[in-house]
Amino acid sequence: MPELVKPSSHYKQSFIQAVREAQASGSGLGDTLKWDVAEMEADFNSVLAALRRYEPGNDLPDGFVHSESLWLVEGDEYLGRASLRHTLNKHLREFGGHIGYEVRPSARRQGYGTTMLRLTLERARELGLERVLITCDAVNLGSRRVIEGNGGVLEGQFVLEFHPKPLRRYWITL
Repeated sequence: MPELVKPSSHYKQSFIQAVREAQASGSGLGDTLKWDVAEMEADFNSVLAALRRYEPGNDLPDGFVHSESLWLVEGDEYLGRASLRHTLNKHLREFGGHIGYEVRPSARRQGYGTTMLRLTLERARELGLERVLITCDAVNLGSRRVIEGNGGVLEGQFVLEFHPKPLRRYWITL
């Protein structure tokens, strides 16, 4: 059964394999397209530290909010990751929202996005959030289905001058 866990070196090989998949397909896992796999293999603790840099208790750079990275895993396999932002600032209210998520290319279209969002919403409830914002590109039909399947109510579709595609904003009441 898939579960959400904190990023861990236990999943190093599977995570690195997922980064390679994303780089080969060009379909991204967020910022992983620019990650150097050789550096990740040599110093995975730096990867983990980077993923934990916005957790509560850490000093934040200007314009950032506390958040946590969560990995969806099943057994020893890394399936995807979610970012749960504990609050919104002006930028996140417009673009990004409380939750971002992505499934590794080889695990897409198998229901893992829906599972990951459901589990991330449970974590948001544990944090005391009453309502969360999630955004996606209007053309991303898979993500739209995942959000709507988890109770997302469309606020609207927007065009932002700094983003090339129309964006949809959804709210989920917890």
